[in-house]
Amino acid sequence: MNDARGAASGGRPFRATPTARTRVLSPWRRIGIAGAIGAMLLGGCATTPDFRPPEAPAVSAYTPTPLPAQTDSAPDAAGGAQRFLAGEDIPAEWWTLFRSDALDRLVRQGLAHSPTLAAAQATLRRAEEDLRAEVGVVSPSVDARLSATRQRFSPEAIGQPNLPSTVFNLYNASVGVSYTFDLTGGWRRQLEAVGAQVDYQAFQLEGAYVALTANIVTAAVREAALRAQIQATGEILAARRRELAIVERQYKLGGAARADVLTQRAELAQIEAGLLPLEKDLAVTRHQLSVLVGRFPGEAGMPAFRLEEMTLPSDLPVSVPSSLVRQRPDIRAAEALLHQAAAQVGVATANLYPRITLTGSYGPLANSAGDLIGDGTNIWSLGASLVQPLFRGGELSARRRAALAAYDQAAAQYRDTVLRAFQNVADTLRALELDARLLQAQVRAETAARDALELTRRSYTLGGTTFLALLNAERQYQQARVGLVQARAARYADTAALFQALGGGWWNRPAPLEAVPAQERKTQE
Repeated sequence: MNDARGAASGGRPFRATPTARTRVLSPWRRIGIAGAIGAMLLGGCATTPDFRPPEAPAVSAYTPTPLPAQTDSAPDAAGGAQRFLAGEDIPAEWWTLFRSDALDRLVRQGLAHSPTLAAAQATLRRAEEDLRAEVGVVSPSVDARLSATRQRFSPEAIGQPNLPSTVFNLYNASVGVSYTFDLTGGWRRQLEAVGAQVDYQAFQLEGAYVALTANIVTAAVREAALRAQIQATGEILAARRRELAIVERQYKLGGAARADVLTQRAELAQIEAGLLPLEKDLAVTRHQLSVLVGRFPGEAGMPAFRLEEMTLPSDLPVSVPSSLVRQRPDIRAAEALLHQAAAQVGVATANLYPRITLTGSYGPLANSAGDLIGDGTNIWSLGASLVQPLFRGGELSARRRAALAAYDQAAAQYRDTVLRAFQNVADTLRALELDARLLQAQVRAETAARDALELTRRSYTLGGTTFLALLNAERQYQQARVGLVQARAARYADTAALFQALGGGWWNRPAPLEAVPAQERKTQE
């Protein structure tokens, strides 16, 4: 990692050694030459070294133990094995791997209309304009001035009280030029800091792009999972109602106890109550999807997602660990903040050194406005000033120490971001491996629970088992079906999470995201 602390204090002090030529010059001449030499020497250097991006972590794997070549498989629609392709690149439109036209259309709609993305684009535009403004600040300034003055002159001011006073007009039109030399690189570092802020906002925009696409996909998967759970619960509920009708007829005929009827009714009511939170979650997820794509929840036209209409990607590209720091937008944004903090150290250090400013003006001076255009009297001025801070009550040194502390903070935050990014990838890879095992186990559990329920129903019909055993078998089957749906959804959701964790493939888009104003975006659409 680039260390701005070591070289932030600049080089050794310059000491001019008198020569035979300088000894015979006048003191003022010698001061002028020394100042010019100092300006030339300082003009070519900076107070801090140039920023270098931190090196990629020297790690060769995301997880402590090697990943398998592929995950386990299960006899299920979402049970196919997924292969980990080490070193493969992430496609820019990774969501198309789920092979859902409805999902693809929704993601593209979100990219075109999301207010979150529009806000990030506007923030980037503002940062770019701030950079352009900062370039103007450090450039030579040229101003046109026009002034008109009516003045009364009293001869008493020059010791002639007997002369009459004079009233006259004075008009002046001039062009003024001012430029402060960037001797110690302070302004260059300031431009560098503002440029790093632009980079930060650009990667924030890329992060918003990746997060938006991943959020839309995971919300669609969650909706599909909730629909599947509602469907499974509804089928179980229908079966319970049929059983309740049978038990009630048996009770009327004296073949069942009233306790069996009440127990069945209680079980039925409990299932009905459990269906309502699922419907609530489905409605909330639908509302979230609408907002993600820039639509109001009350608008019609949102597609309905189902797991069976999606395809689980079978090939999962896994970037090499050394490339993750260049792919994750959050890491690149943290790097930009580190760059900005390093540049601010240079700014604070440069403020300790002298500053030379040249000014000049030229223009006519006349007693009437019409004479400004003719052969008026032209006046000009040239000036130079040198400012060397001598005593500021410790302000400049304290600000430099604060800049160094801010750099240390940014460096620690960068490392924390990198560590969390690697953790994110490691968690997702292990989740995918275990999701496949979980689905495999849930398929076995659902099959066993279904077989047990069928056997118990036949036995209960023939009077070979109790009603309580039937209820337990039904409850186990209900839990197994819901667990199977959740295991399927987990594979889809964690697959989307892996693409997000690896950076989302933003660098493979045909063109980078641009900070397009809203009005222009509507025109393009």
